[in-house]
Amino acid sequence: MFRKRSLWILLLVVAAIIIVVVVRSHKPAAAPQKALSAAVAVAQQGDLTAQLQVAGQFIPYQNVDVHAKVSGYVRWIKVDIGDIVHTNEVMAKLDVPELRDQVAETKAAVQHAQAQVVREKDEVANADAAYRAIHLNYTRLAEAAKERPGLIAQQEIDDYQARDLEAAAKIDVAKASYEAAQQQLNLAKSNEDRVAALYAYTDIVSPFNGVVTFRYADTGALVPAGTSSNGTNTNTESMPVVKVAESDLLRLRMPVPESDVPYIDIGGKVDVHVDATGEVFPGKIIRFTRALDPSTRTMLTEVDVPNPTLKLTPGMYAETTFYLHTKHNAIYIPAQAVVTSGNSYYILVVDATNHVEKRIVHLGIQTADRTEIIDGGLKAGERVIAAGQDNYREGDLIDPHPAFIPTAAQEEGK
Repeated sequence: MFRKRSLWILLLVVAAIIIVVVVRSHKPAAAPQKALSAAVAVAQQGDLTAQLQVAGQFIPYQNVDVHAKVSGYVRWIKVDIGDIVHTNEVMAKLDVPELRDQVAETKAAVQHAQAQVVREKDEVANADAAYRAIHLNYTRLAEAAKERPGLIAQQEIDDYQARDLEAAAKIDVAKASYEAAQQQLNLAKSNEDRVAALYAYTDIVSPFNGVVTFRYADTGALVPAGTSSNGTNTNTESMPVVKVAESDLLRLRMPVPESDVPYIDIGGKVDVHVDATGEVFPGKIIRFTRALDPSTRTMLTEVDVPNPTLKLTPGMYAETTFYLHTKHNAIYIPAQAVVTSGNSYYILVVDATNHVEKRIVHLGIQTADRTEIIDGGLKAGERVIAAGQDNYREGDLIDPHPAFIPTAAQEEGK
């Protein structure tokens, strides 16, 4: 009885297995995997230049407050904000009555000294003429006494000799007086030049070609000298007359991050994009501070920009692209092909069978539209998905087509 039951159980199990095998053998085959369309780009090998984009601001090449050298009242001022001025152009005139009187006094002193020189010169001529006459008489008298001894009294000869010596001495005195008069004339002229120079400071002139950006004084205003003592042996800065900015040449000033400072050199090429006007033009690094700002860890760098038409205005902003250094035979792909995941980066590679392979990569030089892949993470010619990476998983079958990769200029033109 037990053996029959066991036999039936065994037959039932075998029958069940046969049924399962038959059912599975008649199940339709699974549908083939559908390929997903993907835009792919090919990894390139070549030269890649590291770039840095920094916002900068235009400032005047020179910007000064023009002060008065002497104190006085503004007689007239002919410039206002926005006026274009030229080097040594008179912008305003001060009225200084006491200085004007000093000019007249020094001119009179020079004329007096000149007249005194003329008089002393005449005195020298008179003394010389008197000496010649006296010396001639003395010479004749002495020769006559020598030819005929006793004819002329010795006392008379001695008197003429004394007169001759006195006349010679008067010449020396006259010459000394003449030299003193000349020195006095030179002193008077020097004083006249000094006062004239001070009076010339009543003309407020432009130090260079530029634009008046602010006017501090009006007609009739009292303008003190550039620096004045406040009674405590310290100098306080006085009010200027106008502010002049040299705007036909501008400085484009930018902060360069500490990490990029080693690549900054005099003459380095840059591209400048002016936000307000849309202009793009090349330039060169002219100067930099060679020191970091401790608060920002940046180095001030300047590019000189000619502005003959004054189209660019100080205060405008511009985006400057620095070309730092170039790497040869770099492997690079479009920047949008790199995906950030936390602190790491990965790319989706399309292999020879058009399947997706996810690779963790390390980045090198990064430009506006290209990124270098380093440490052997990618080879030239390999294909990577360049858009919509979130739509794909590792192992997916891909139907690749070339991706449209806009350049940085095309991106800006959008």
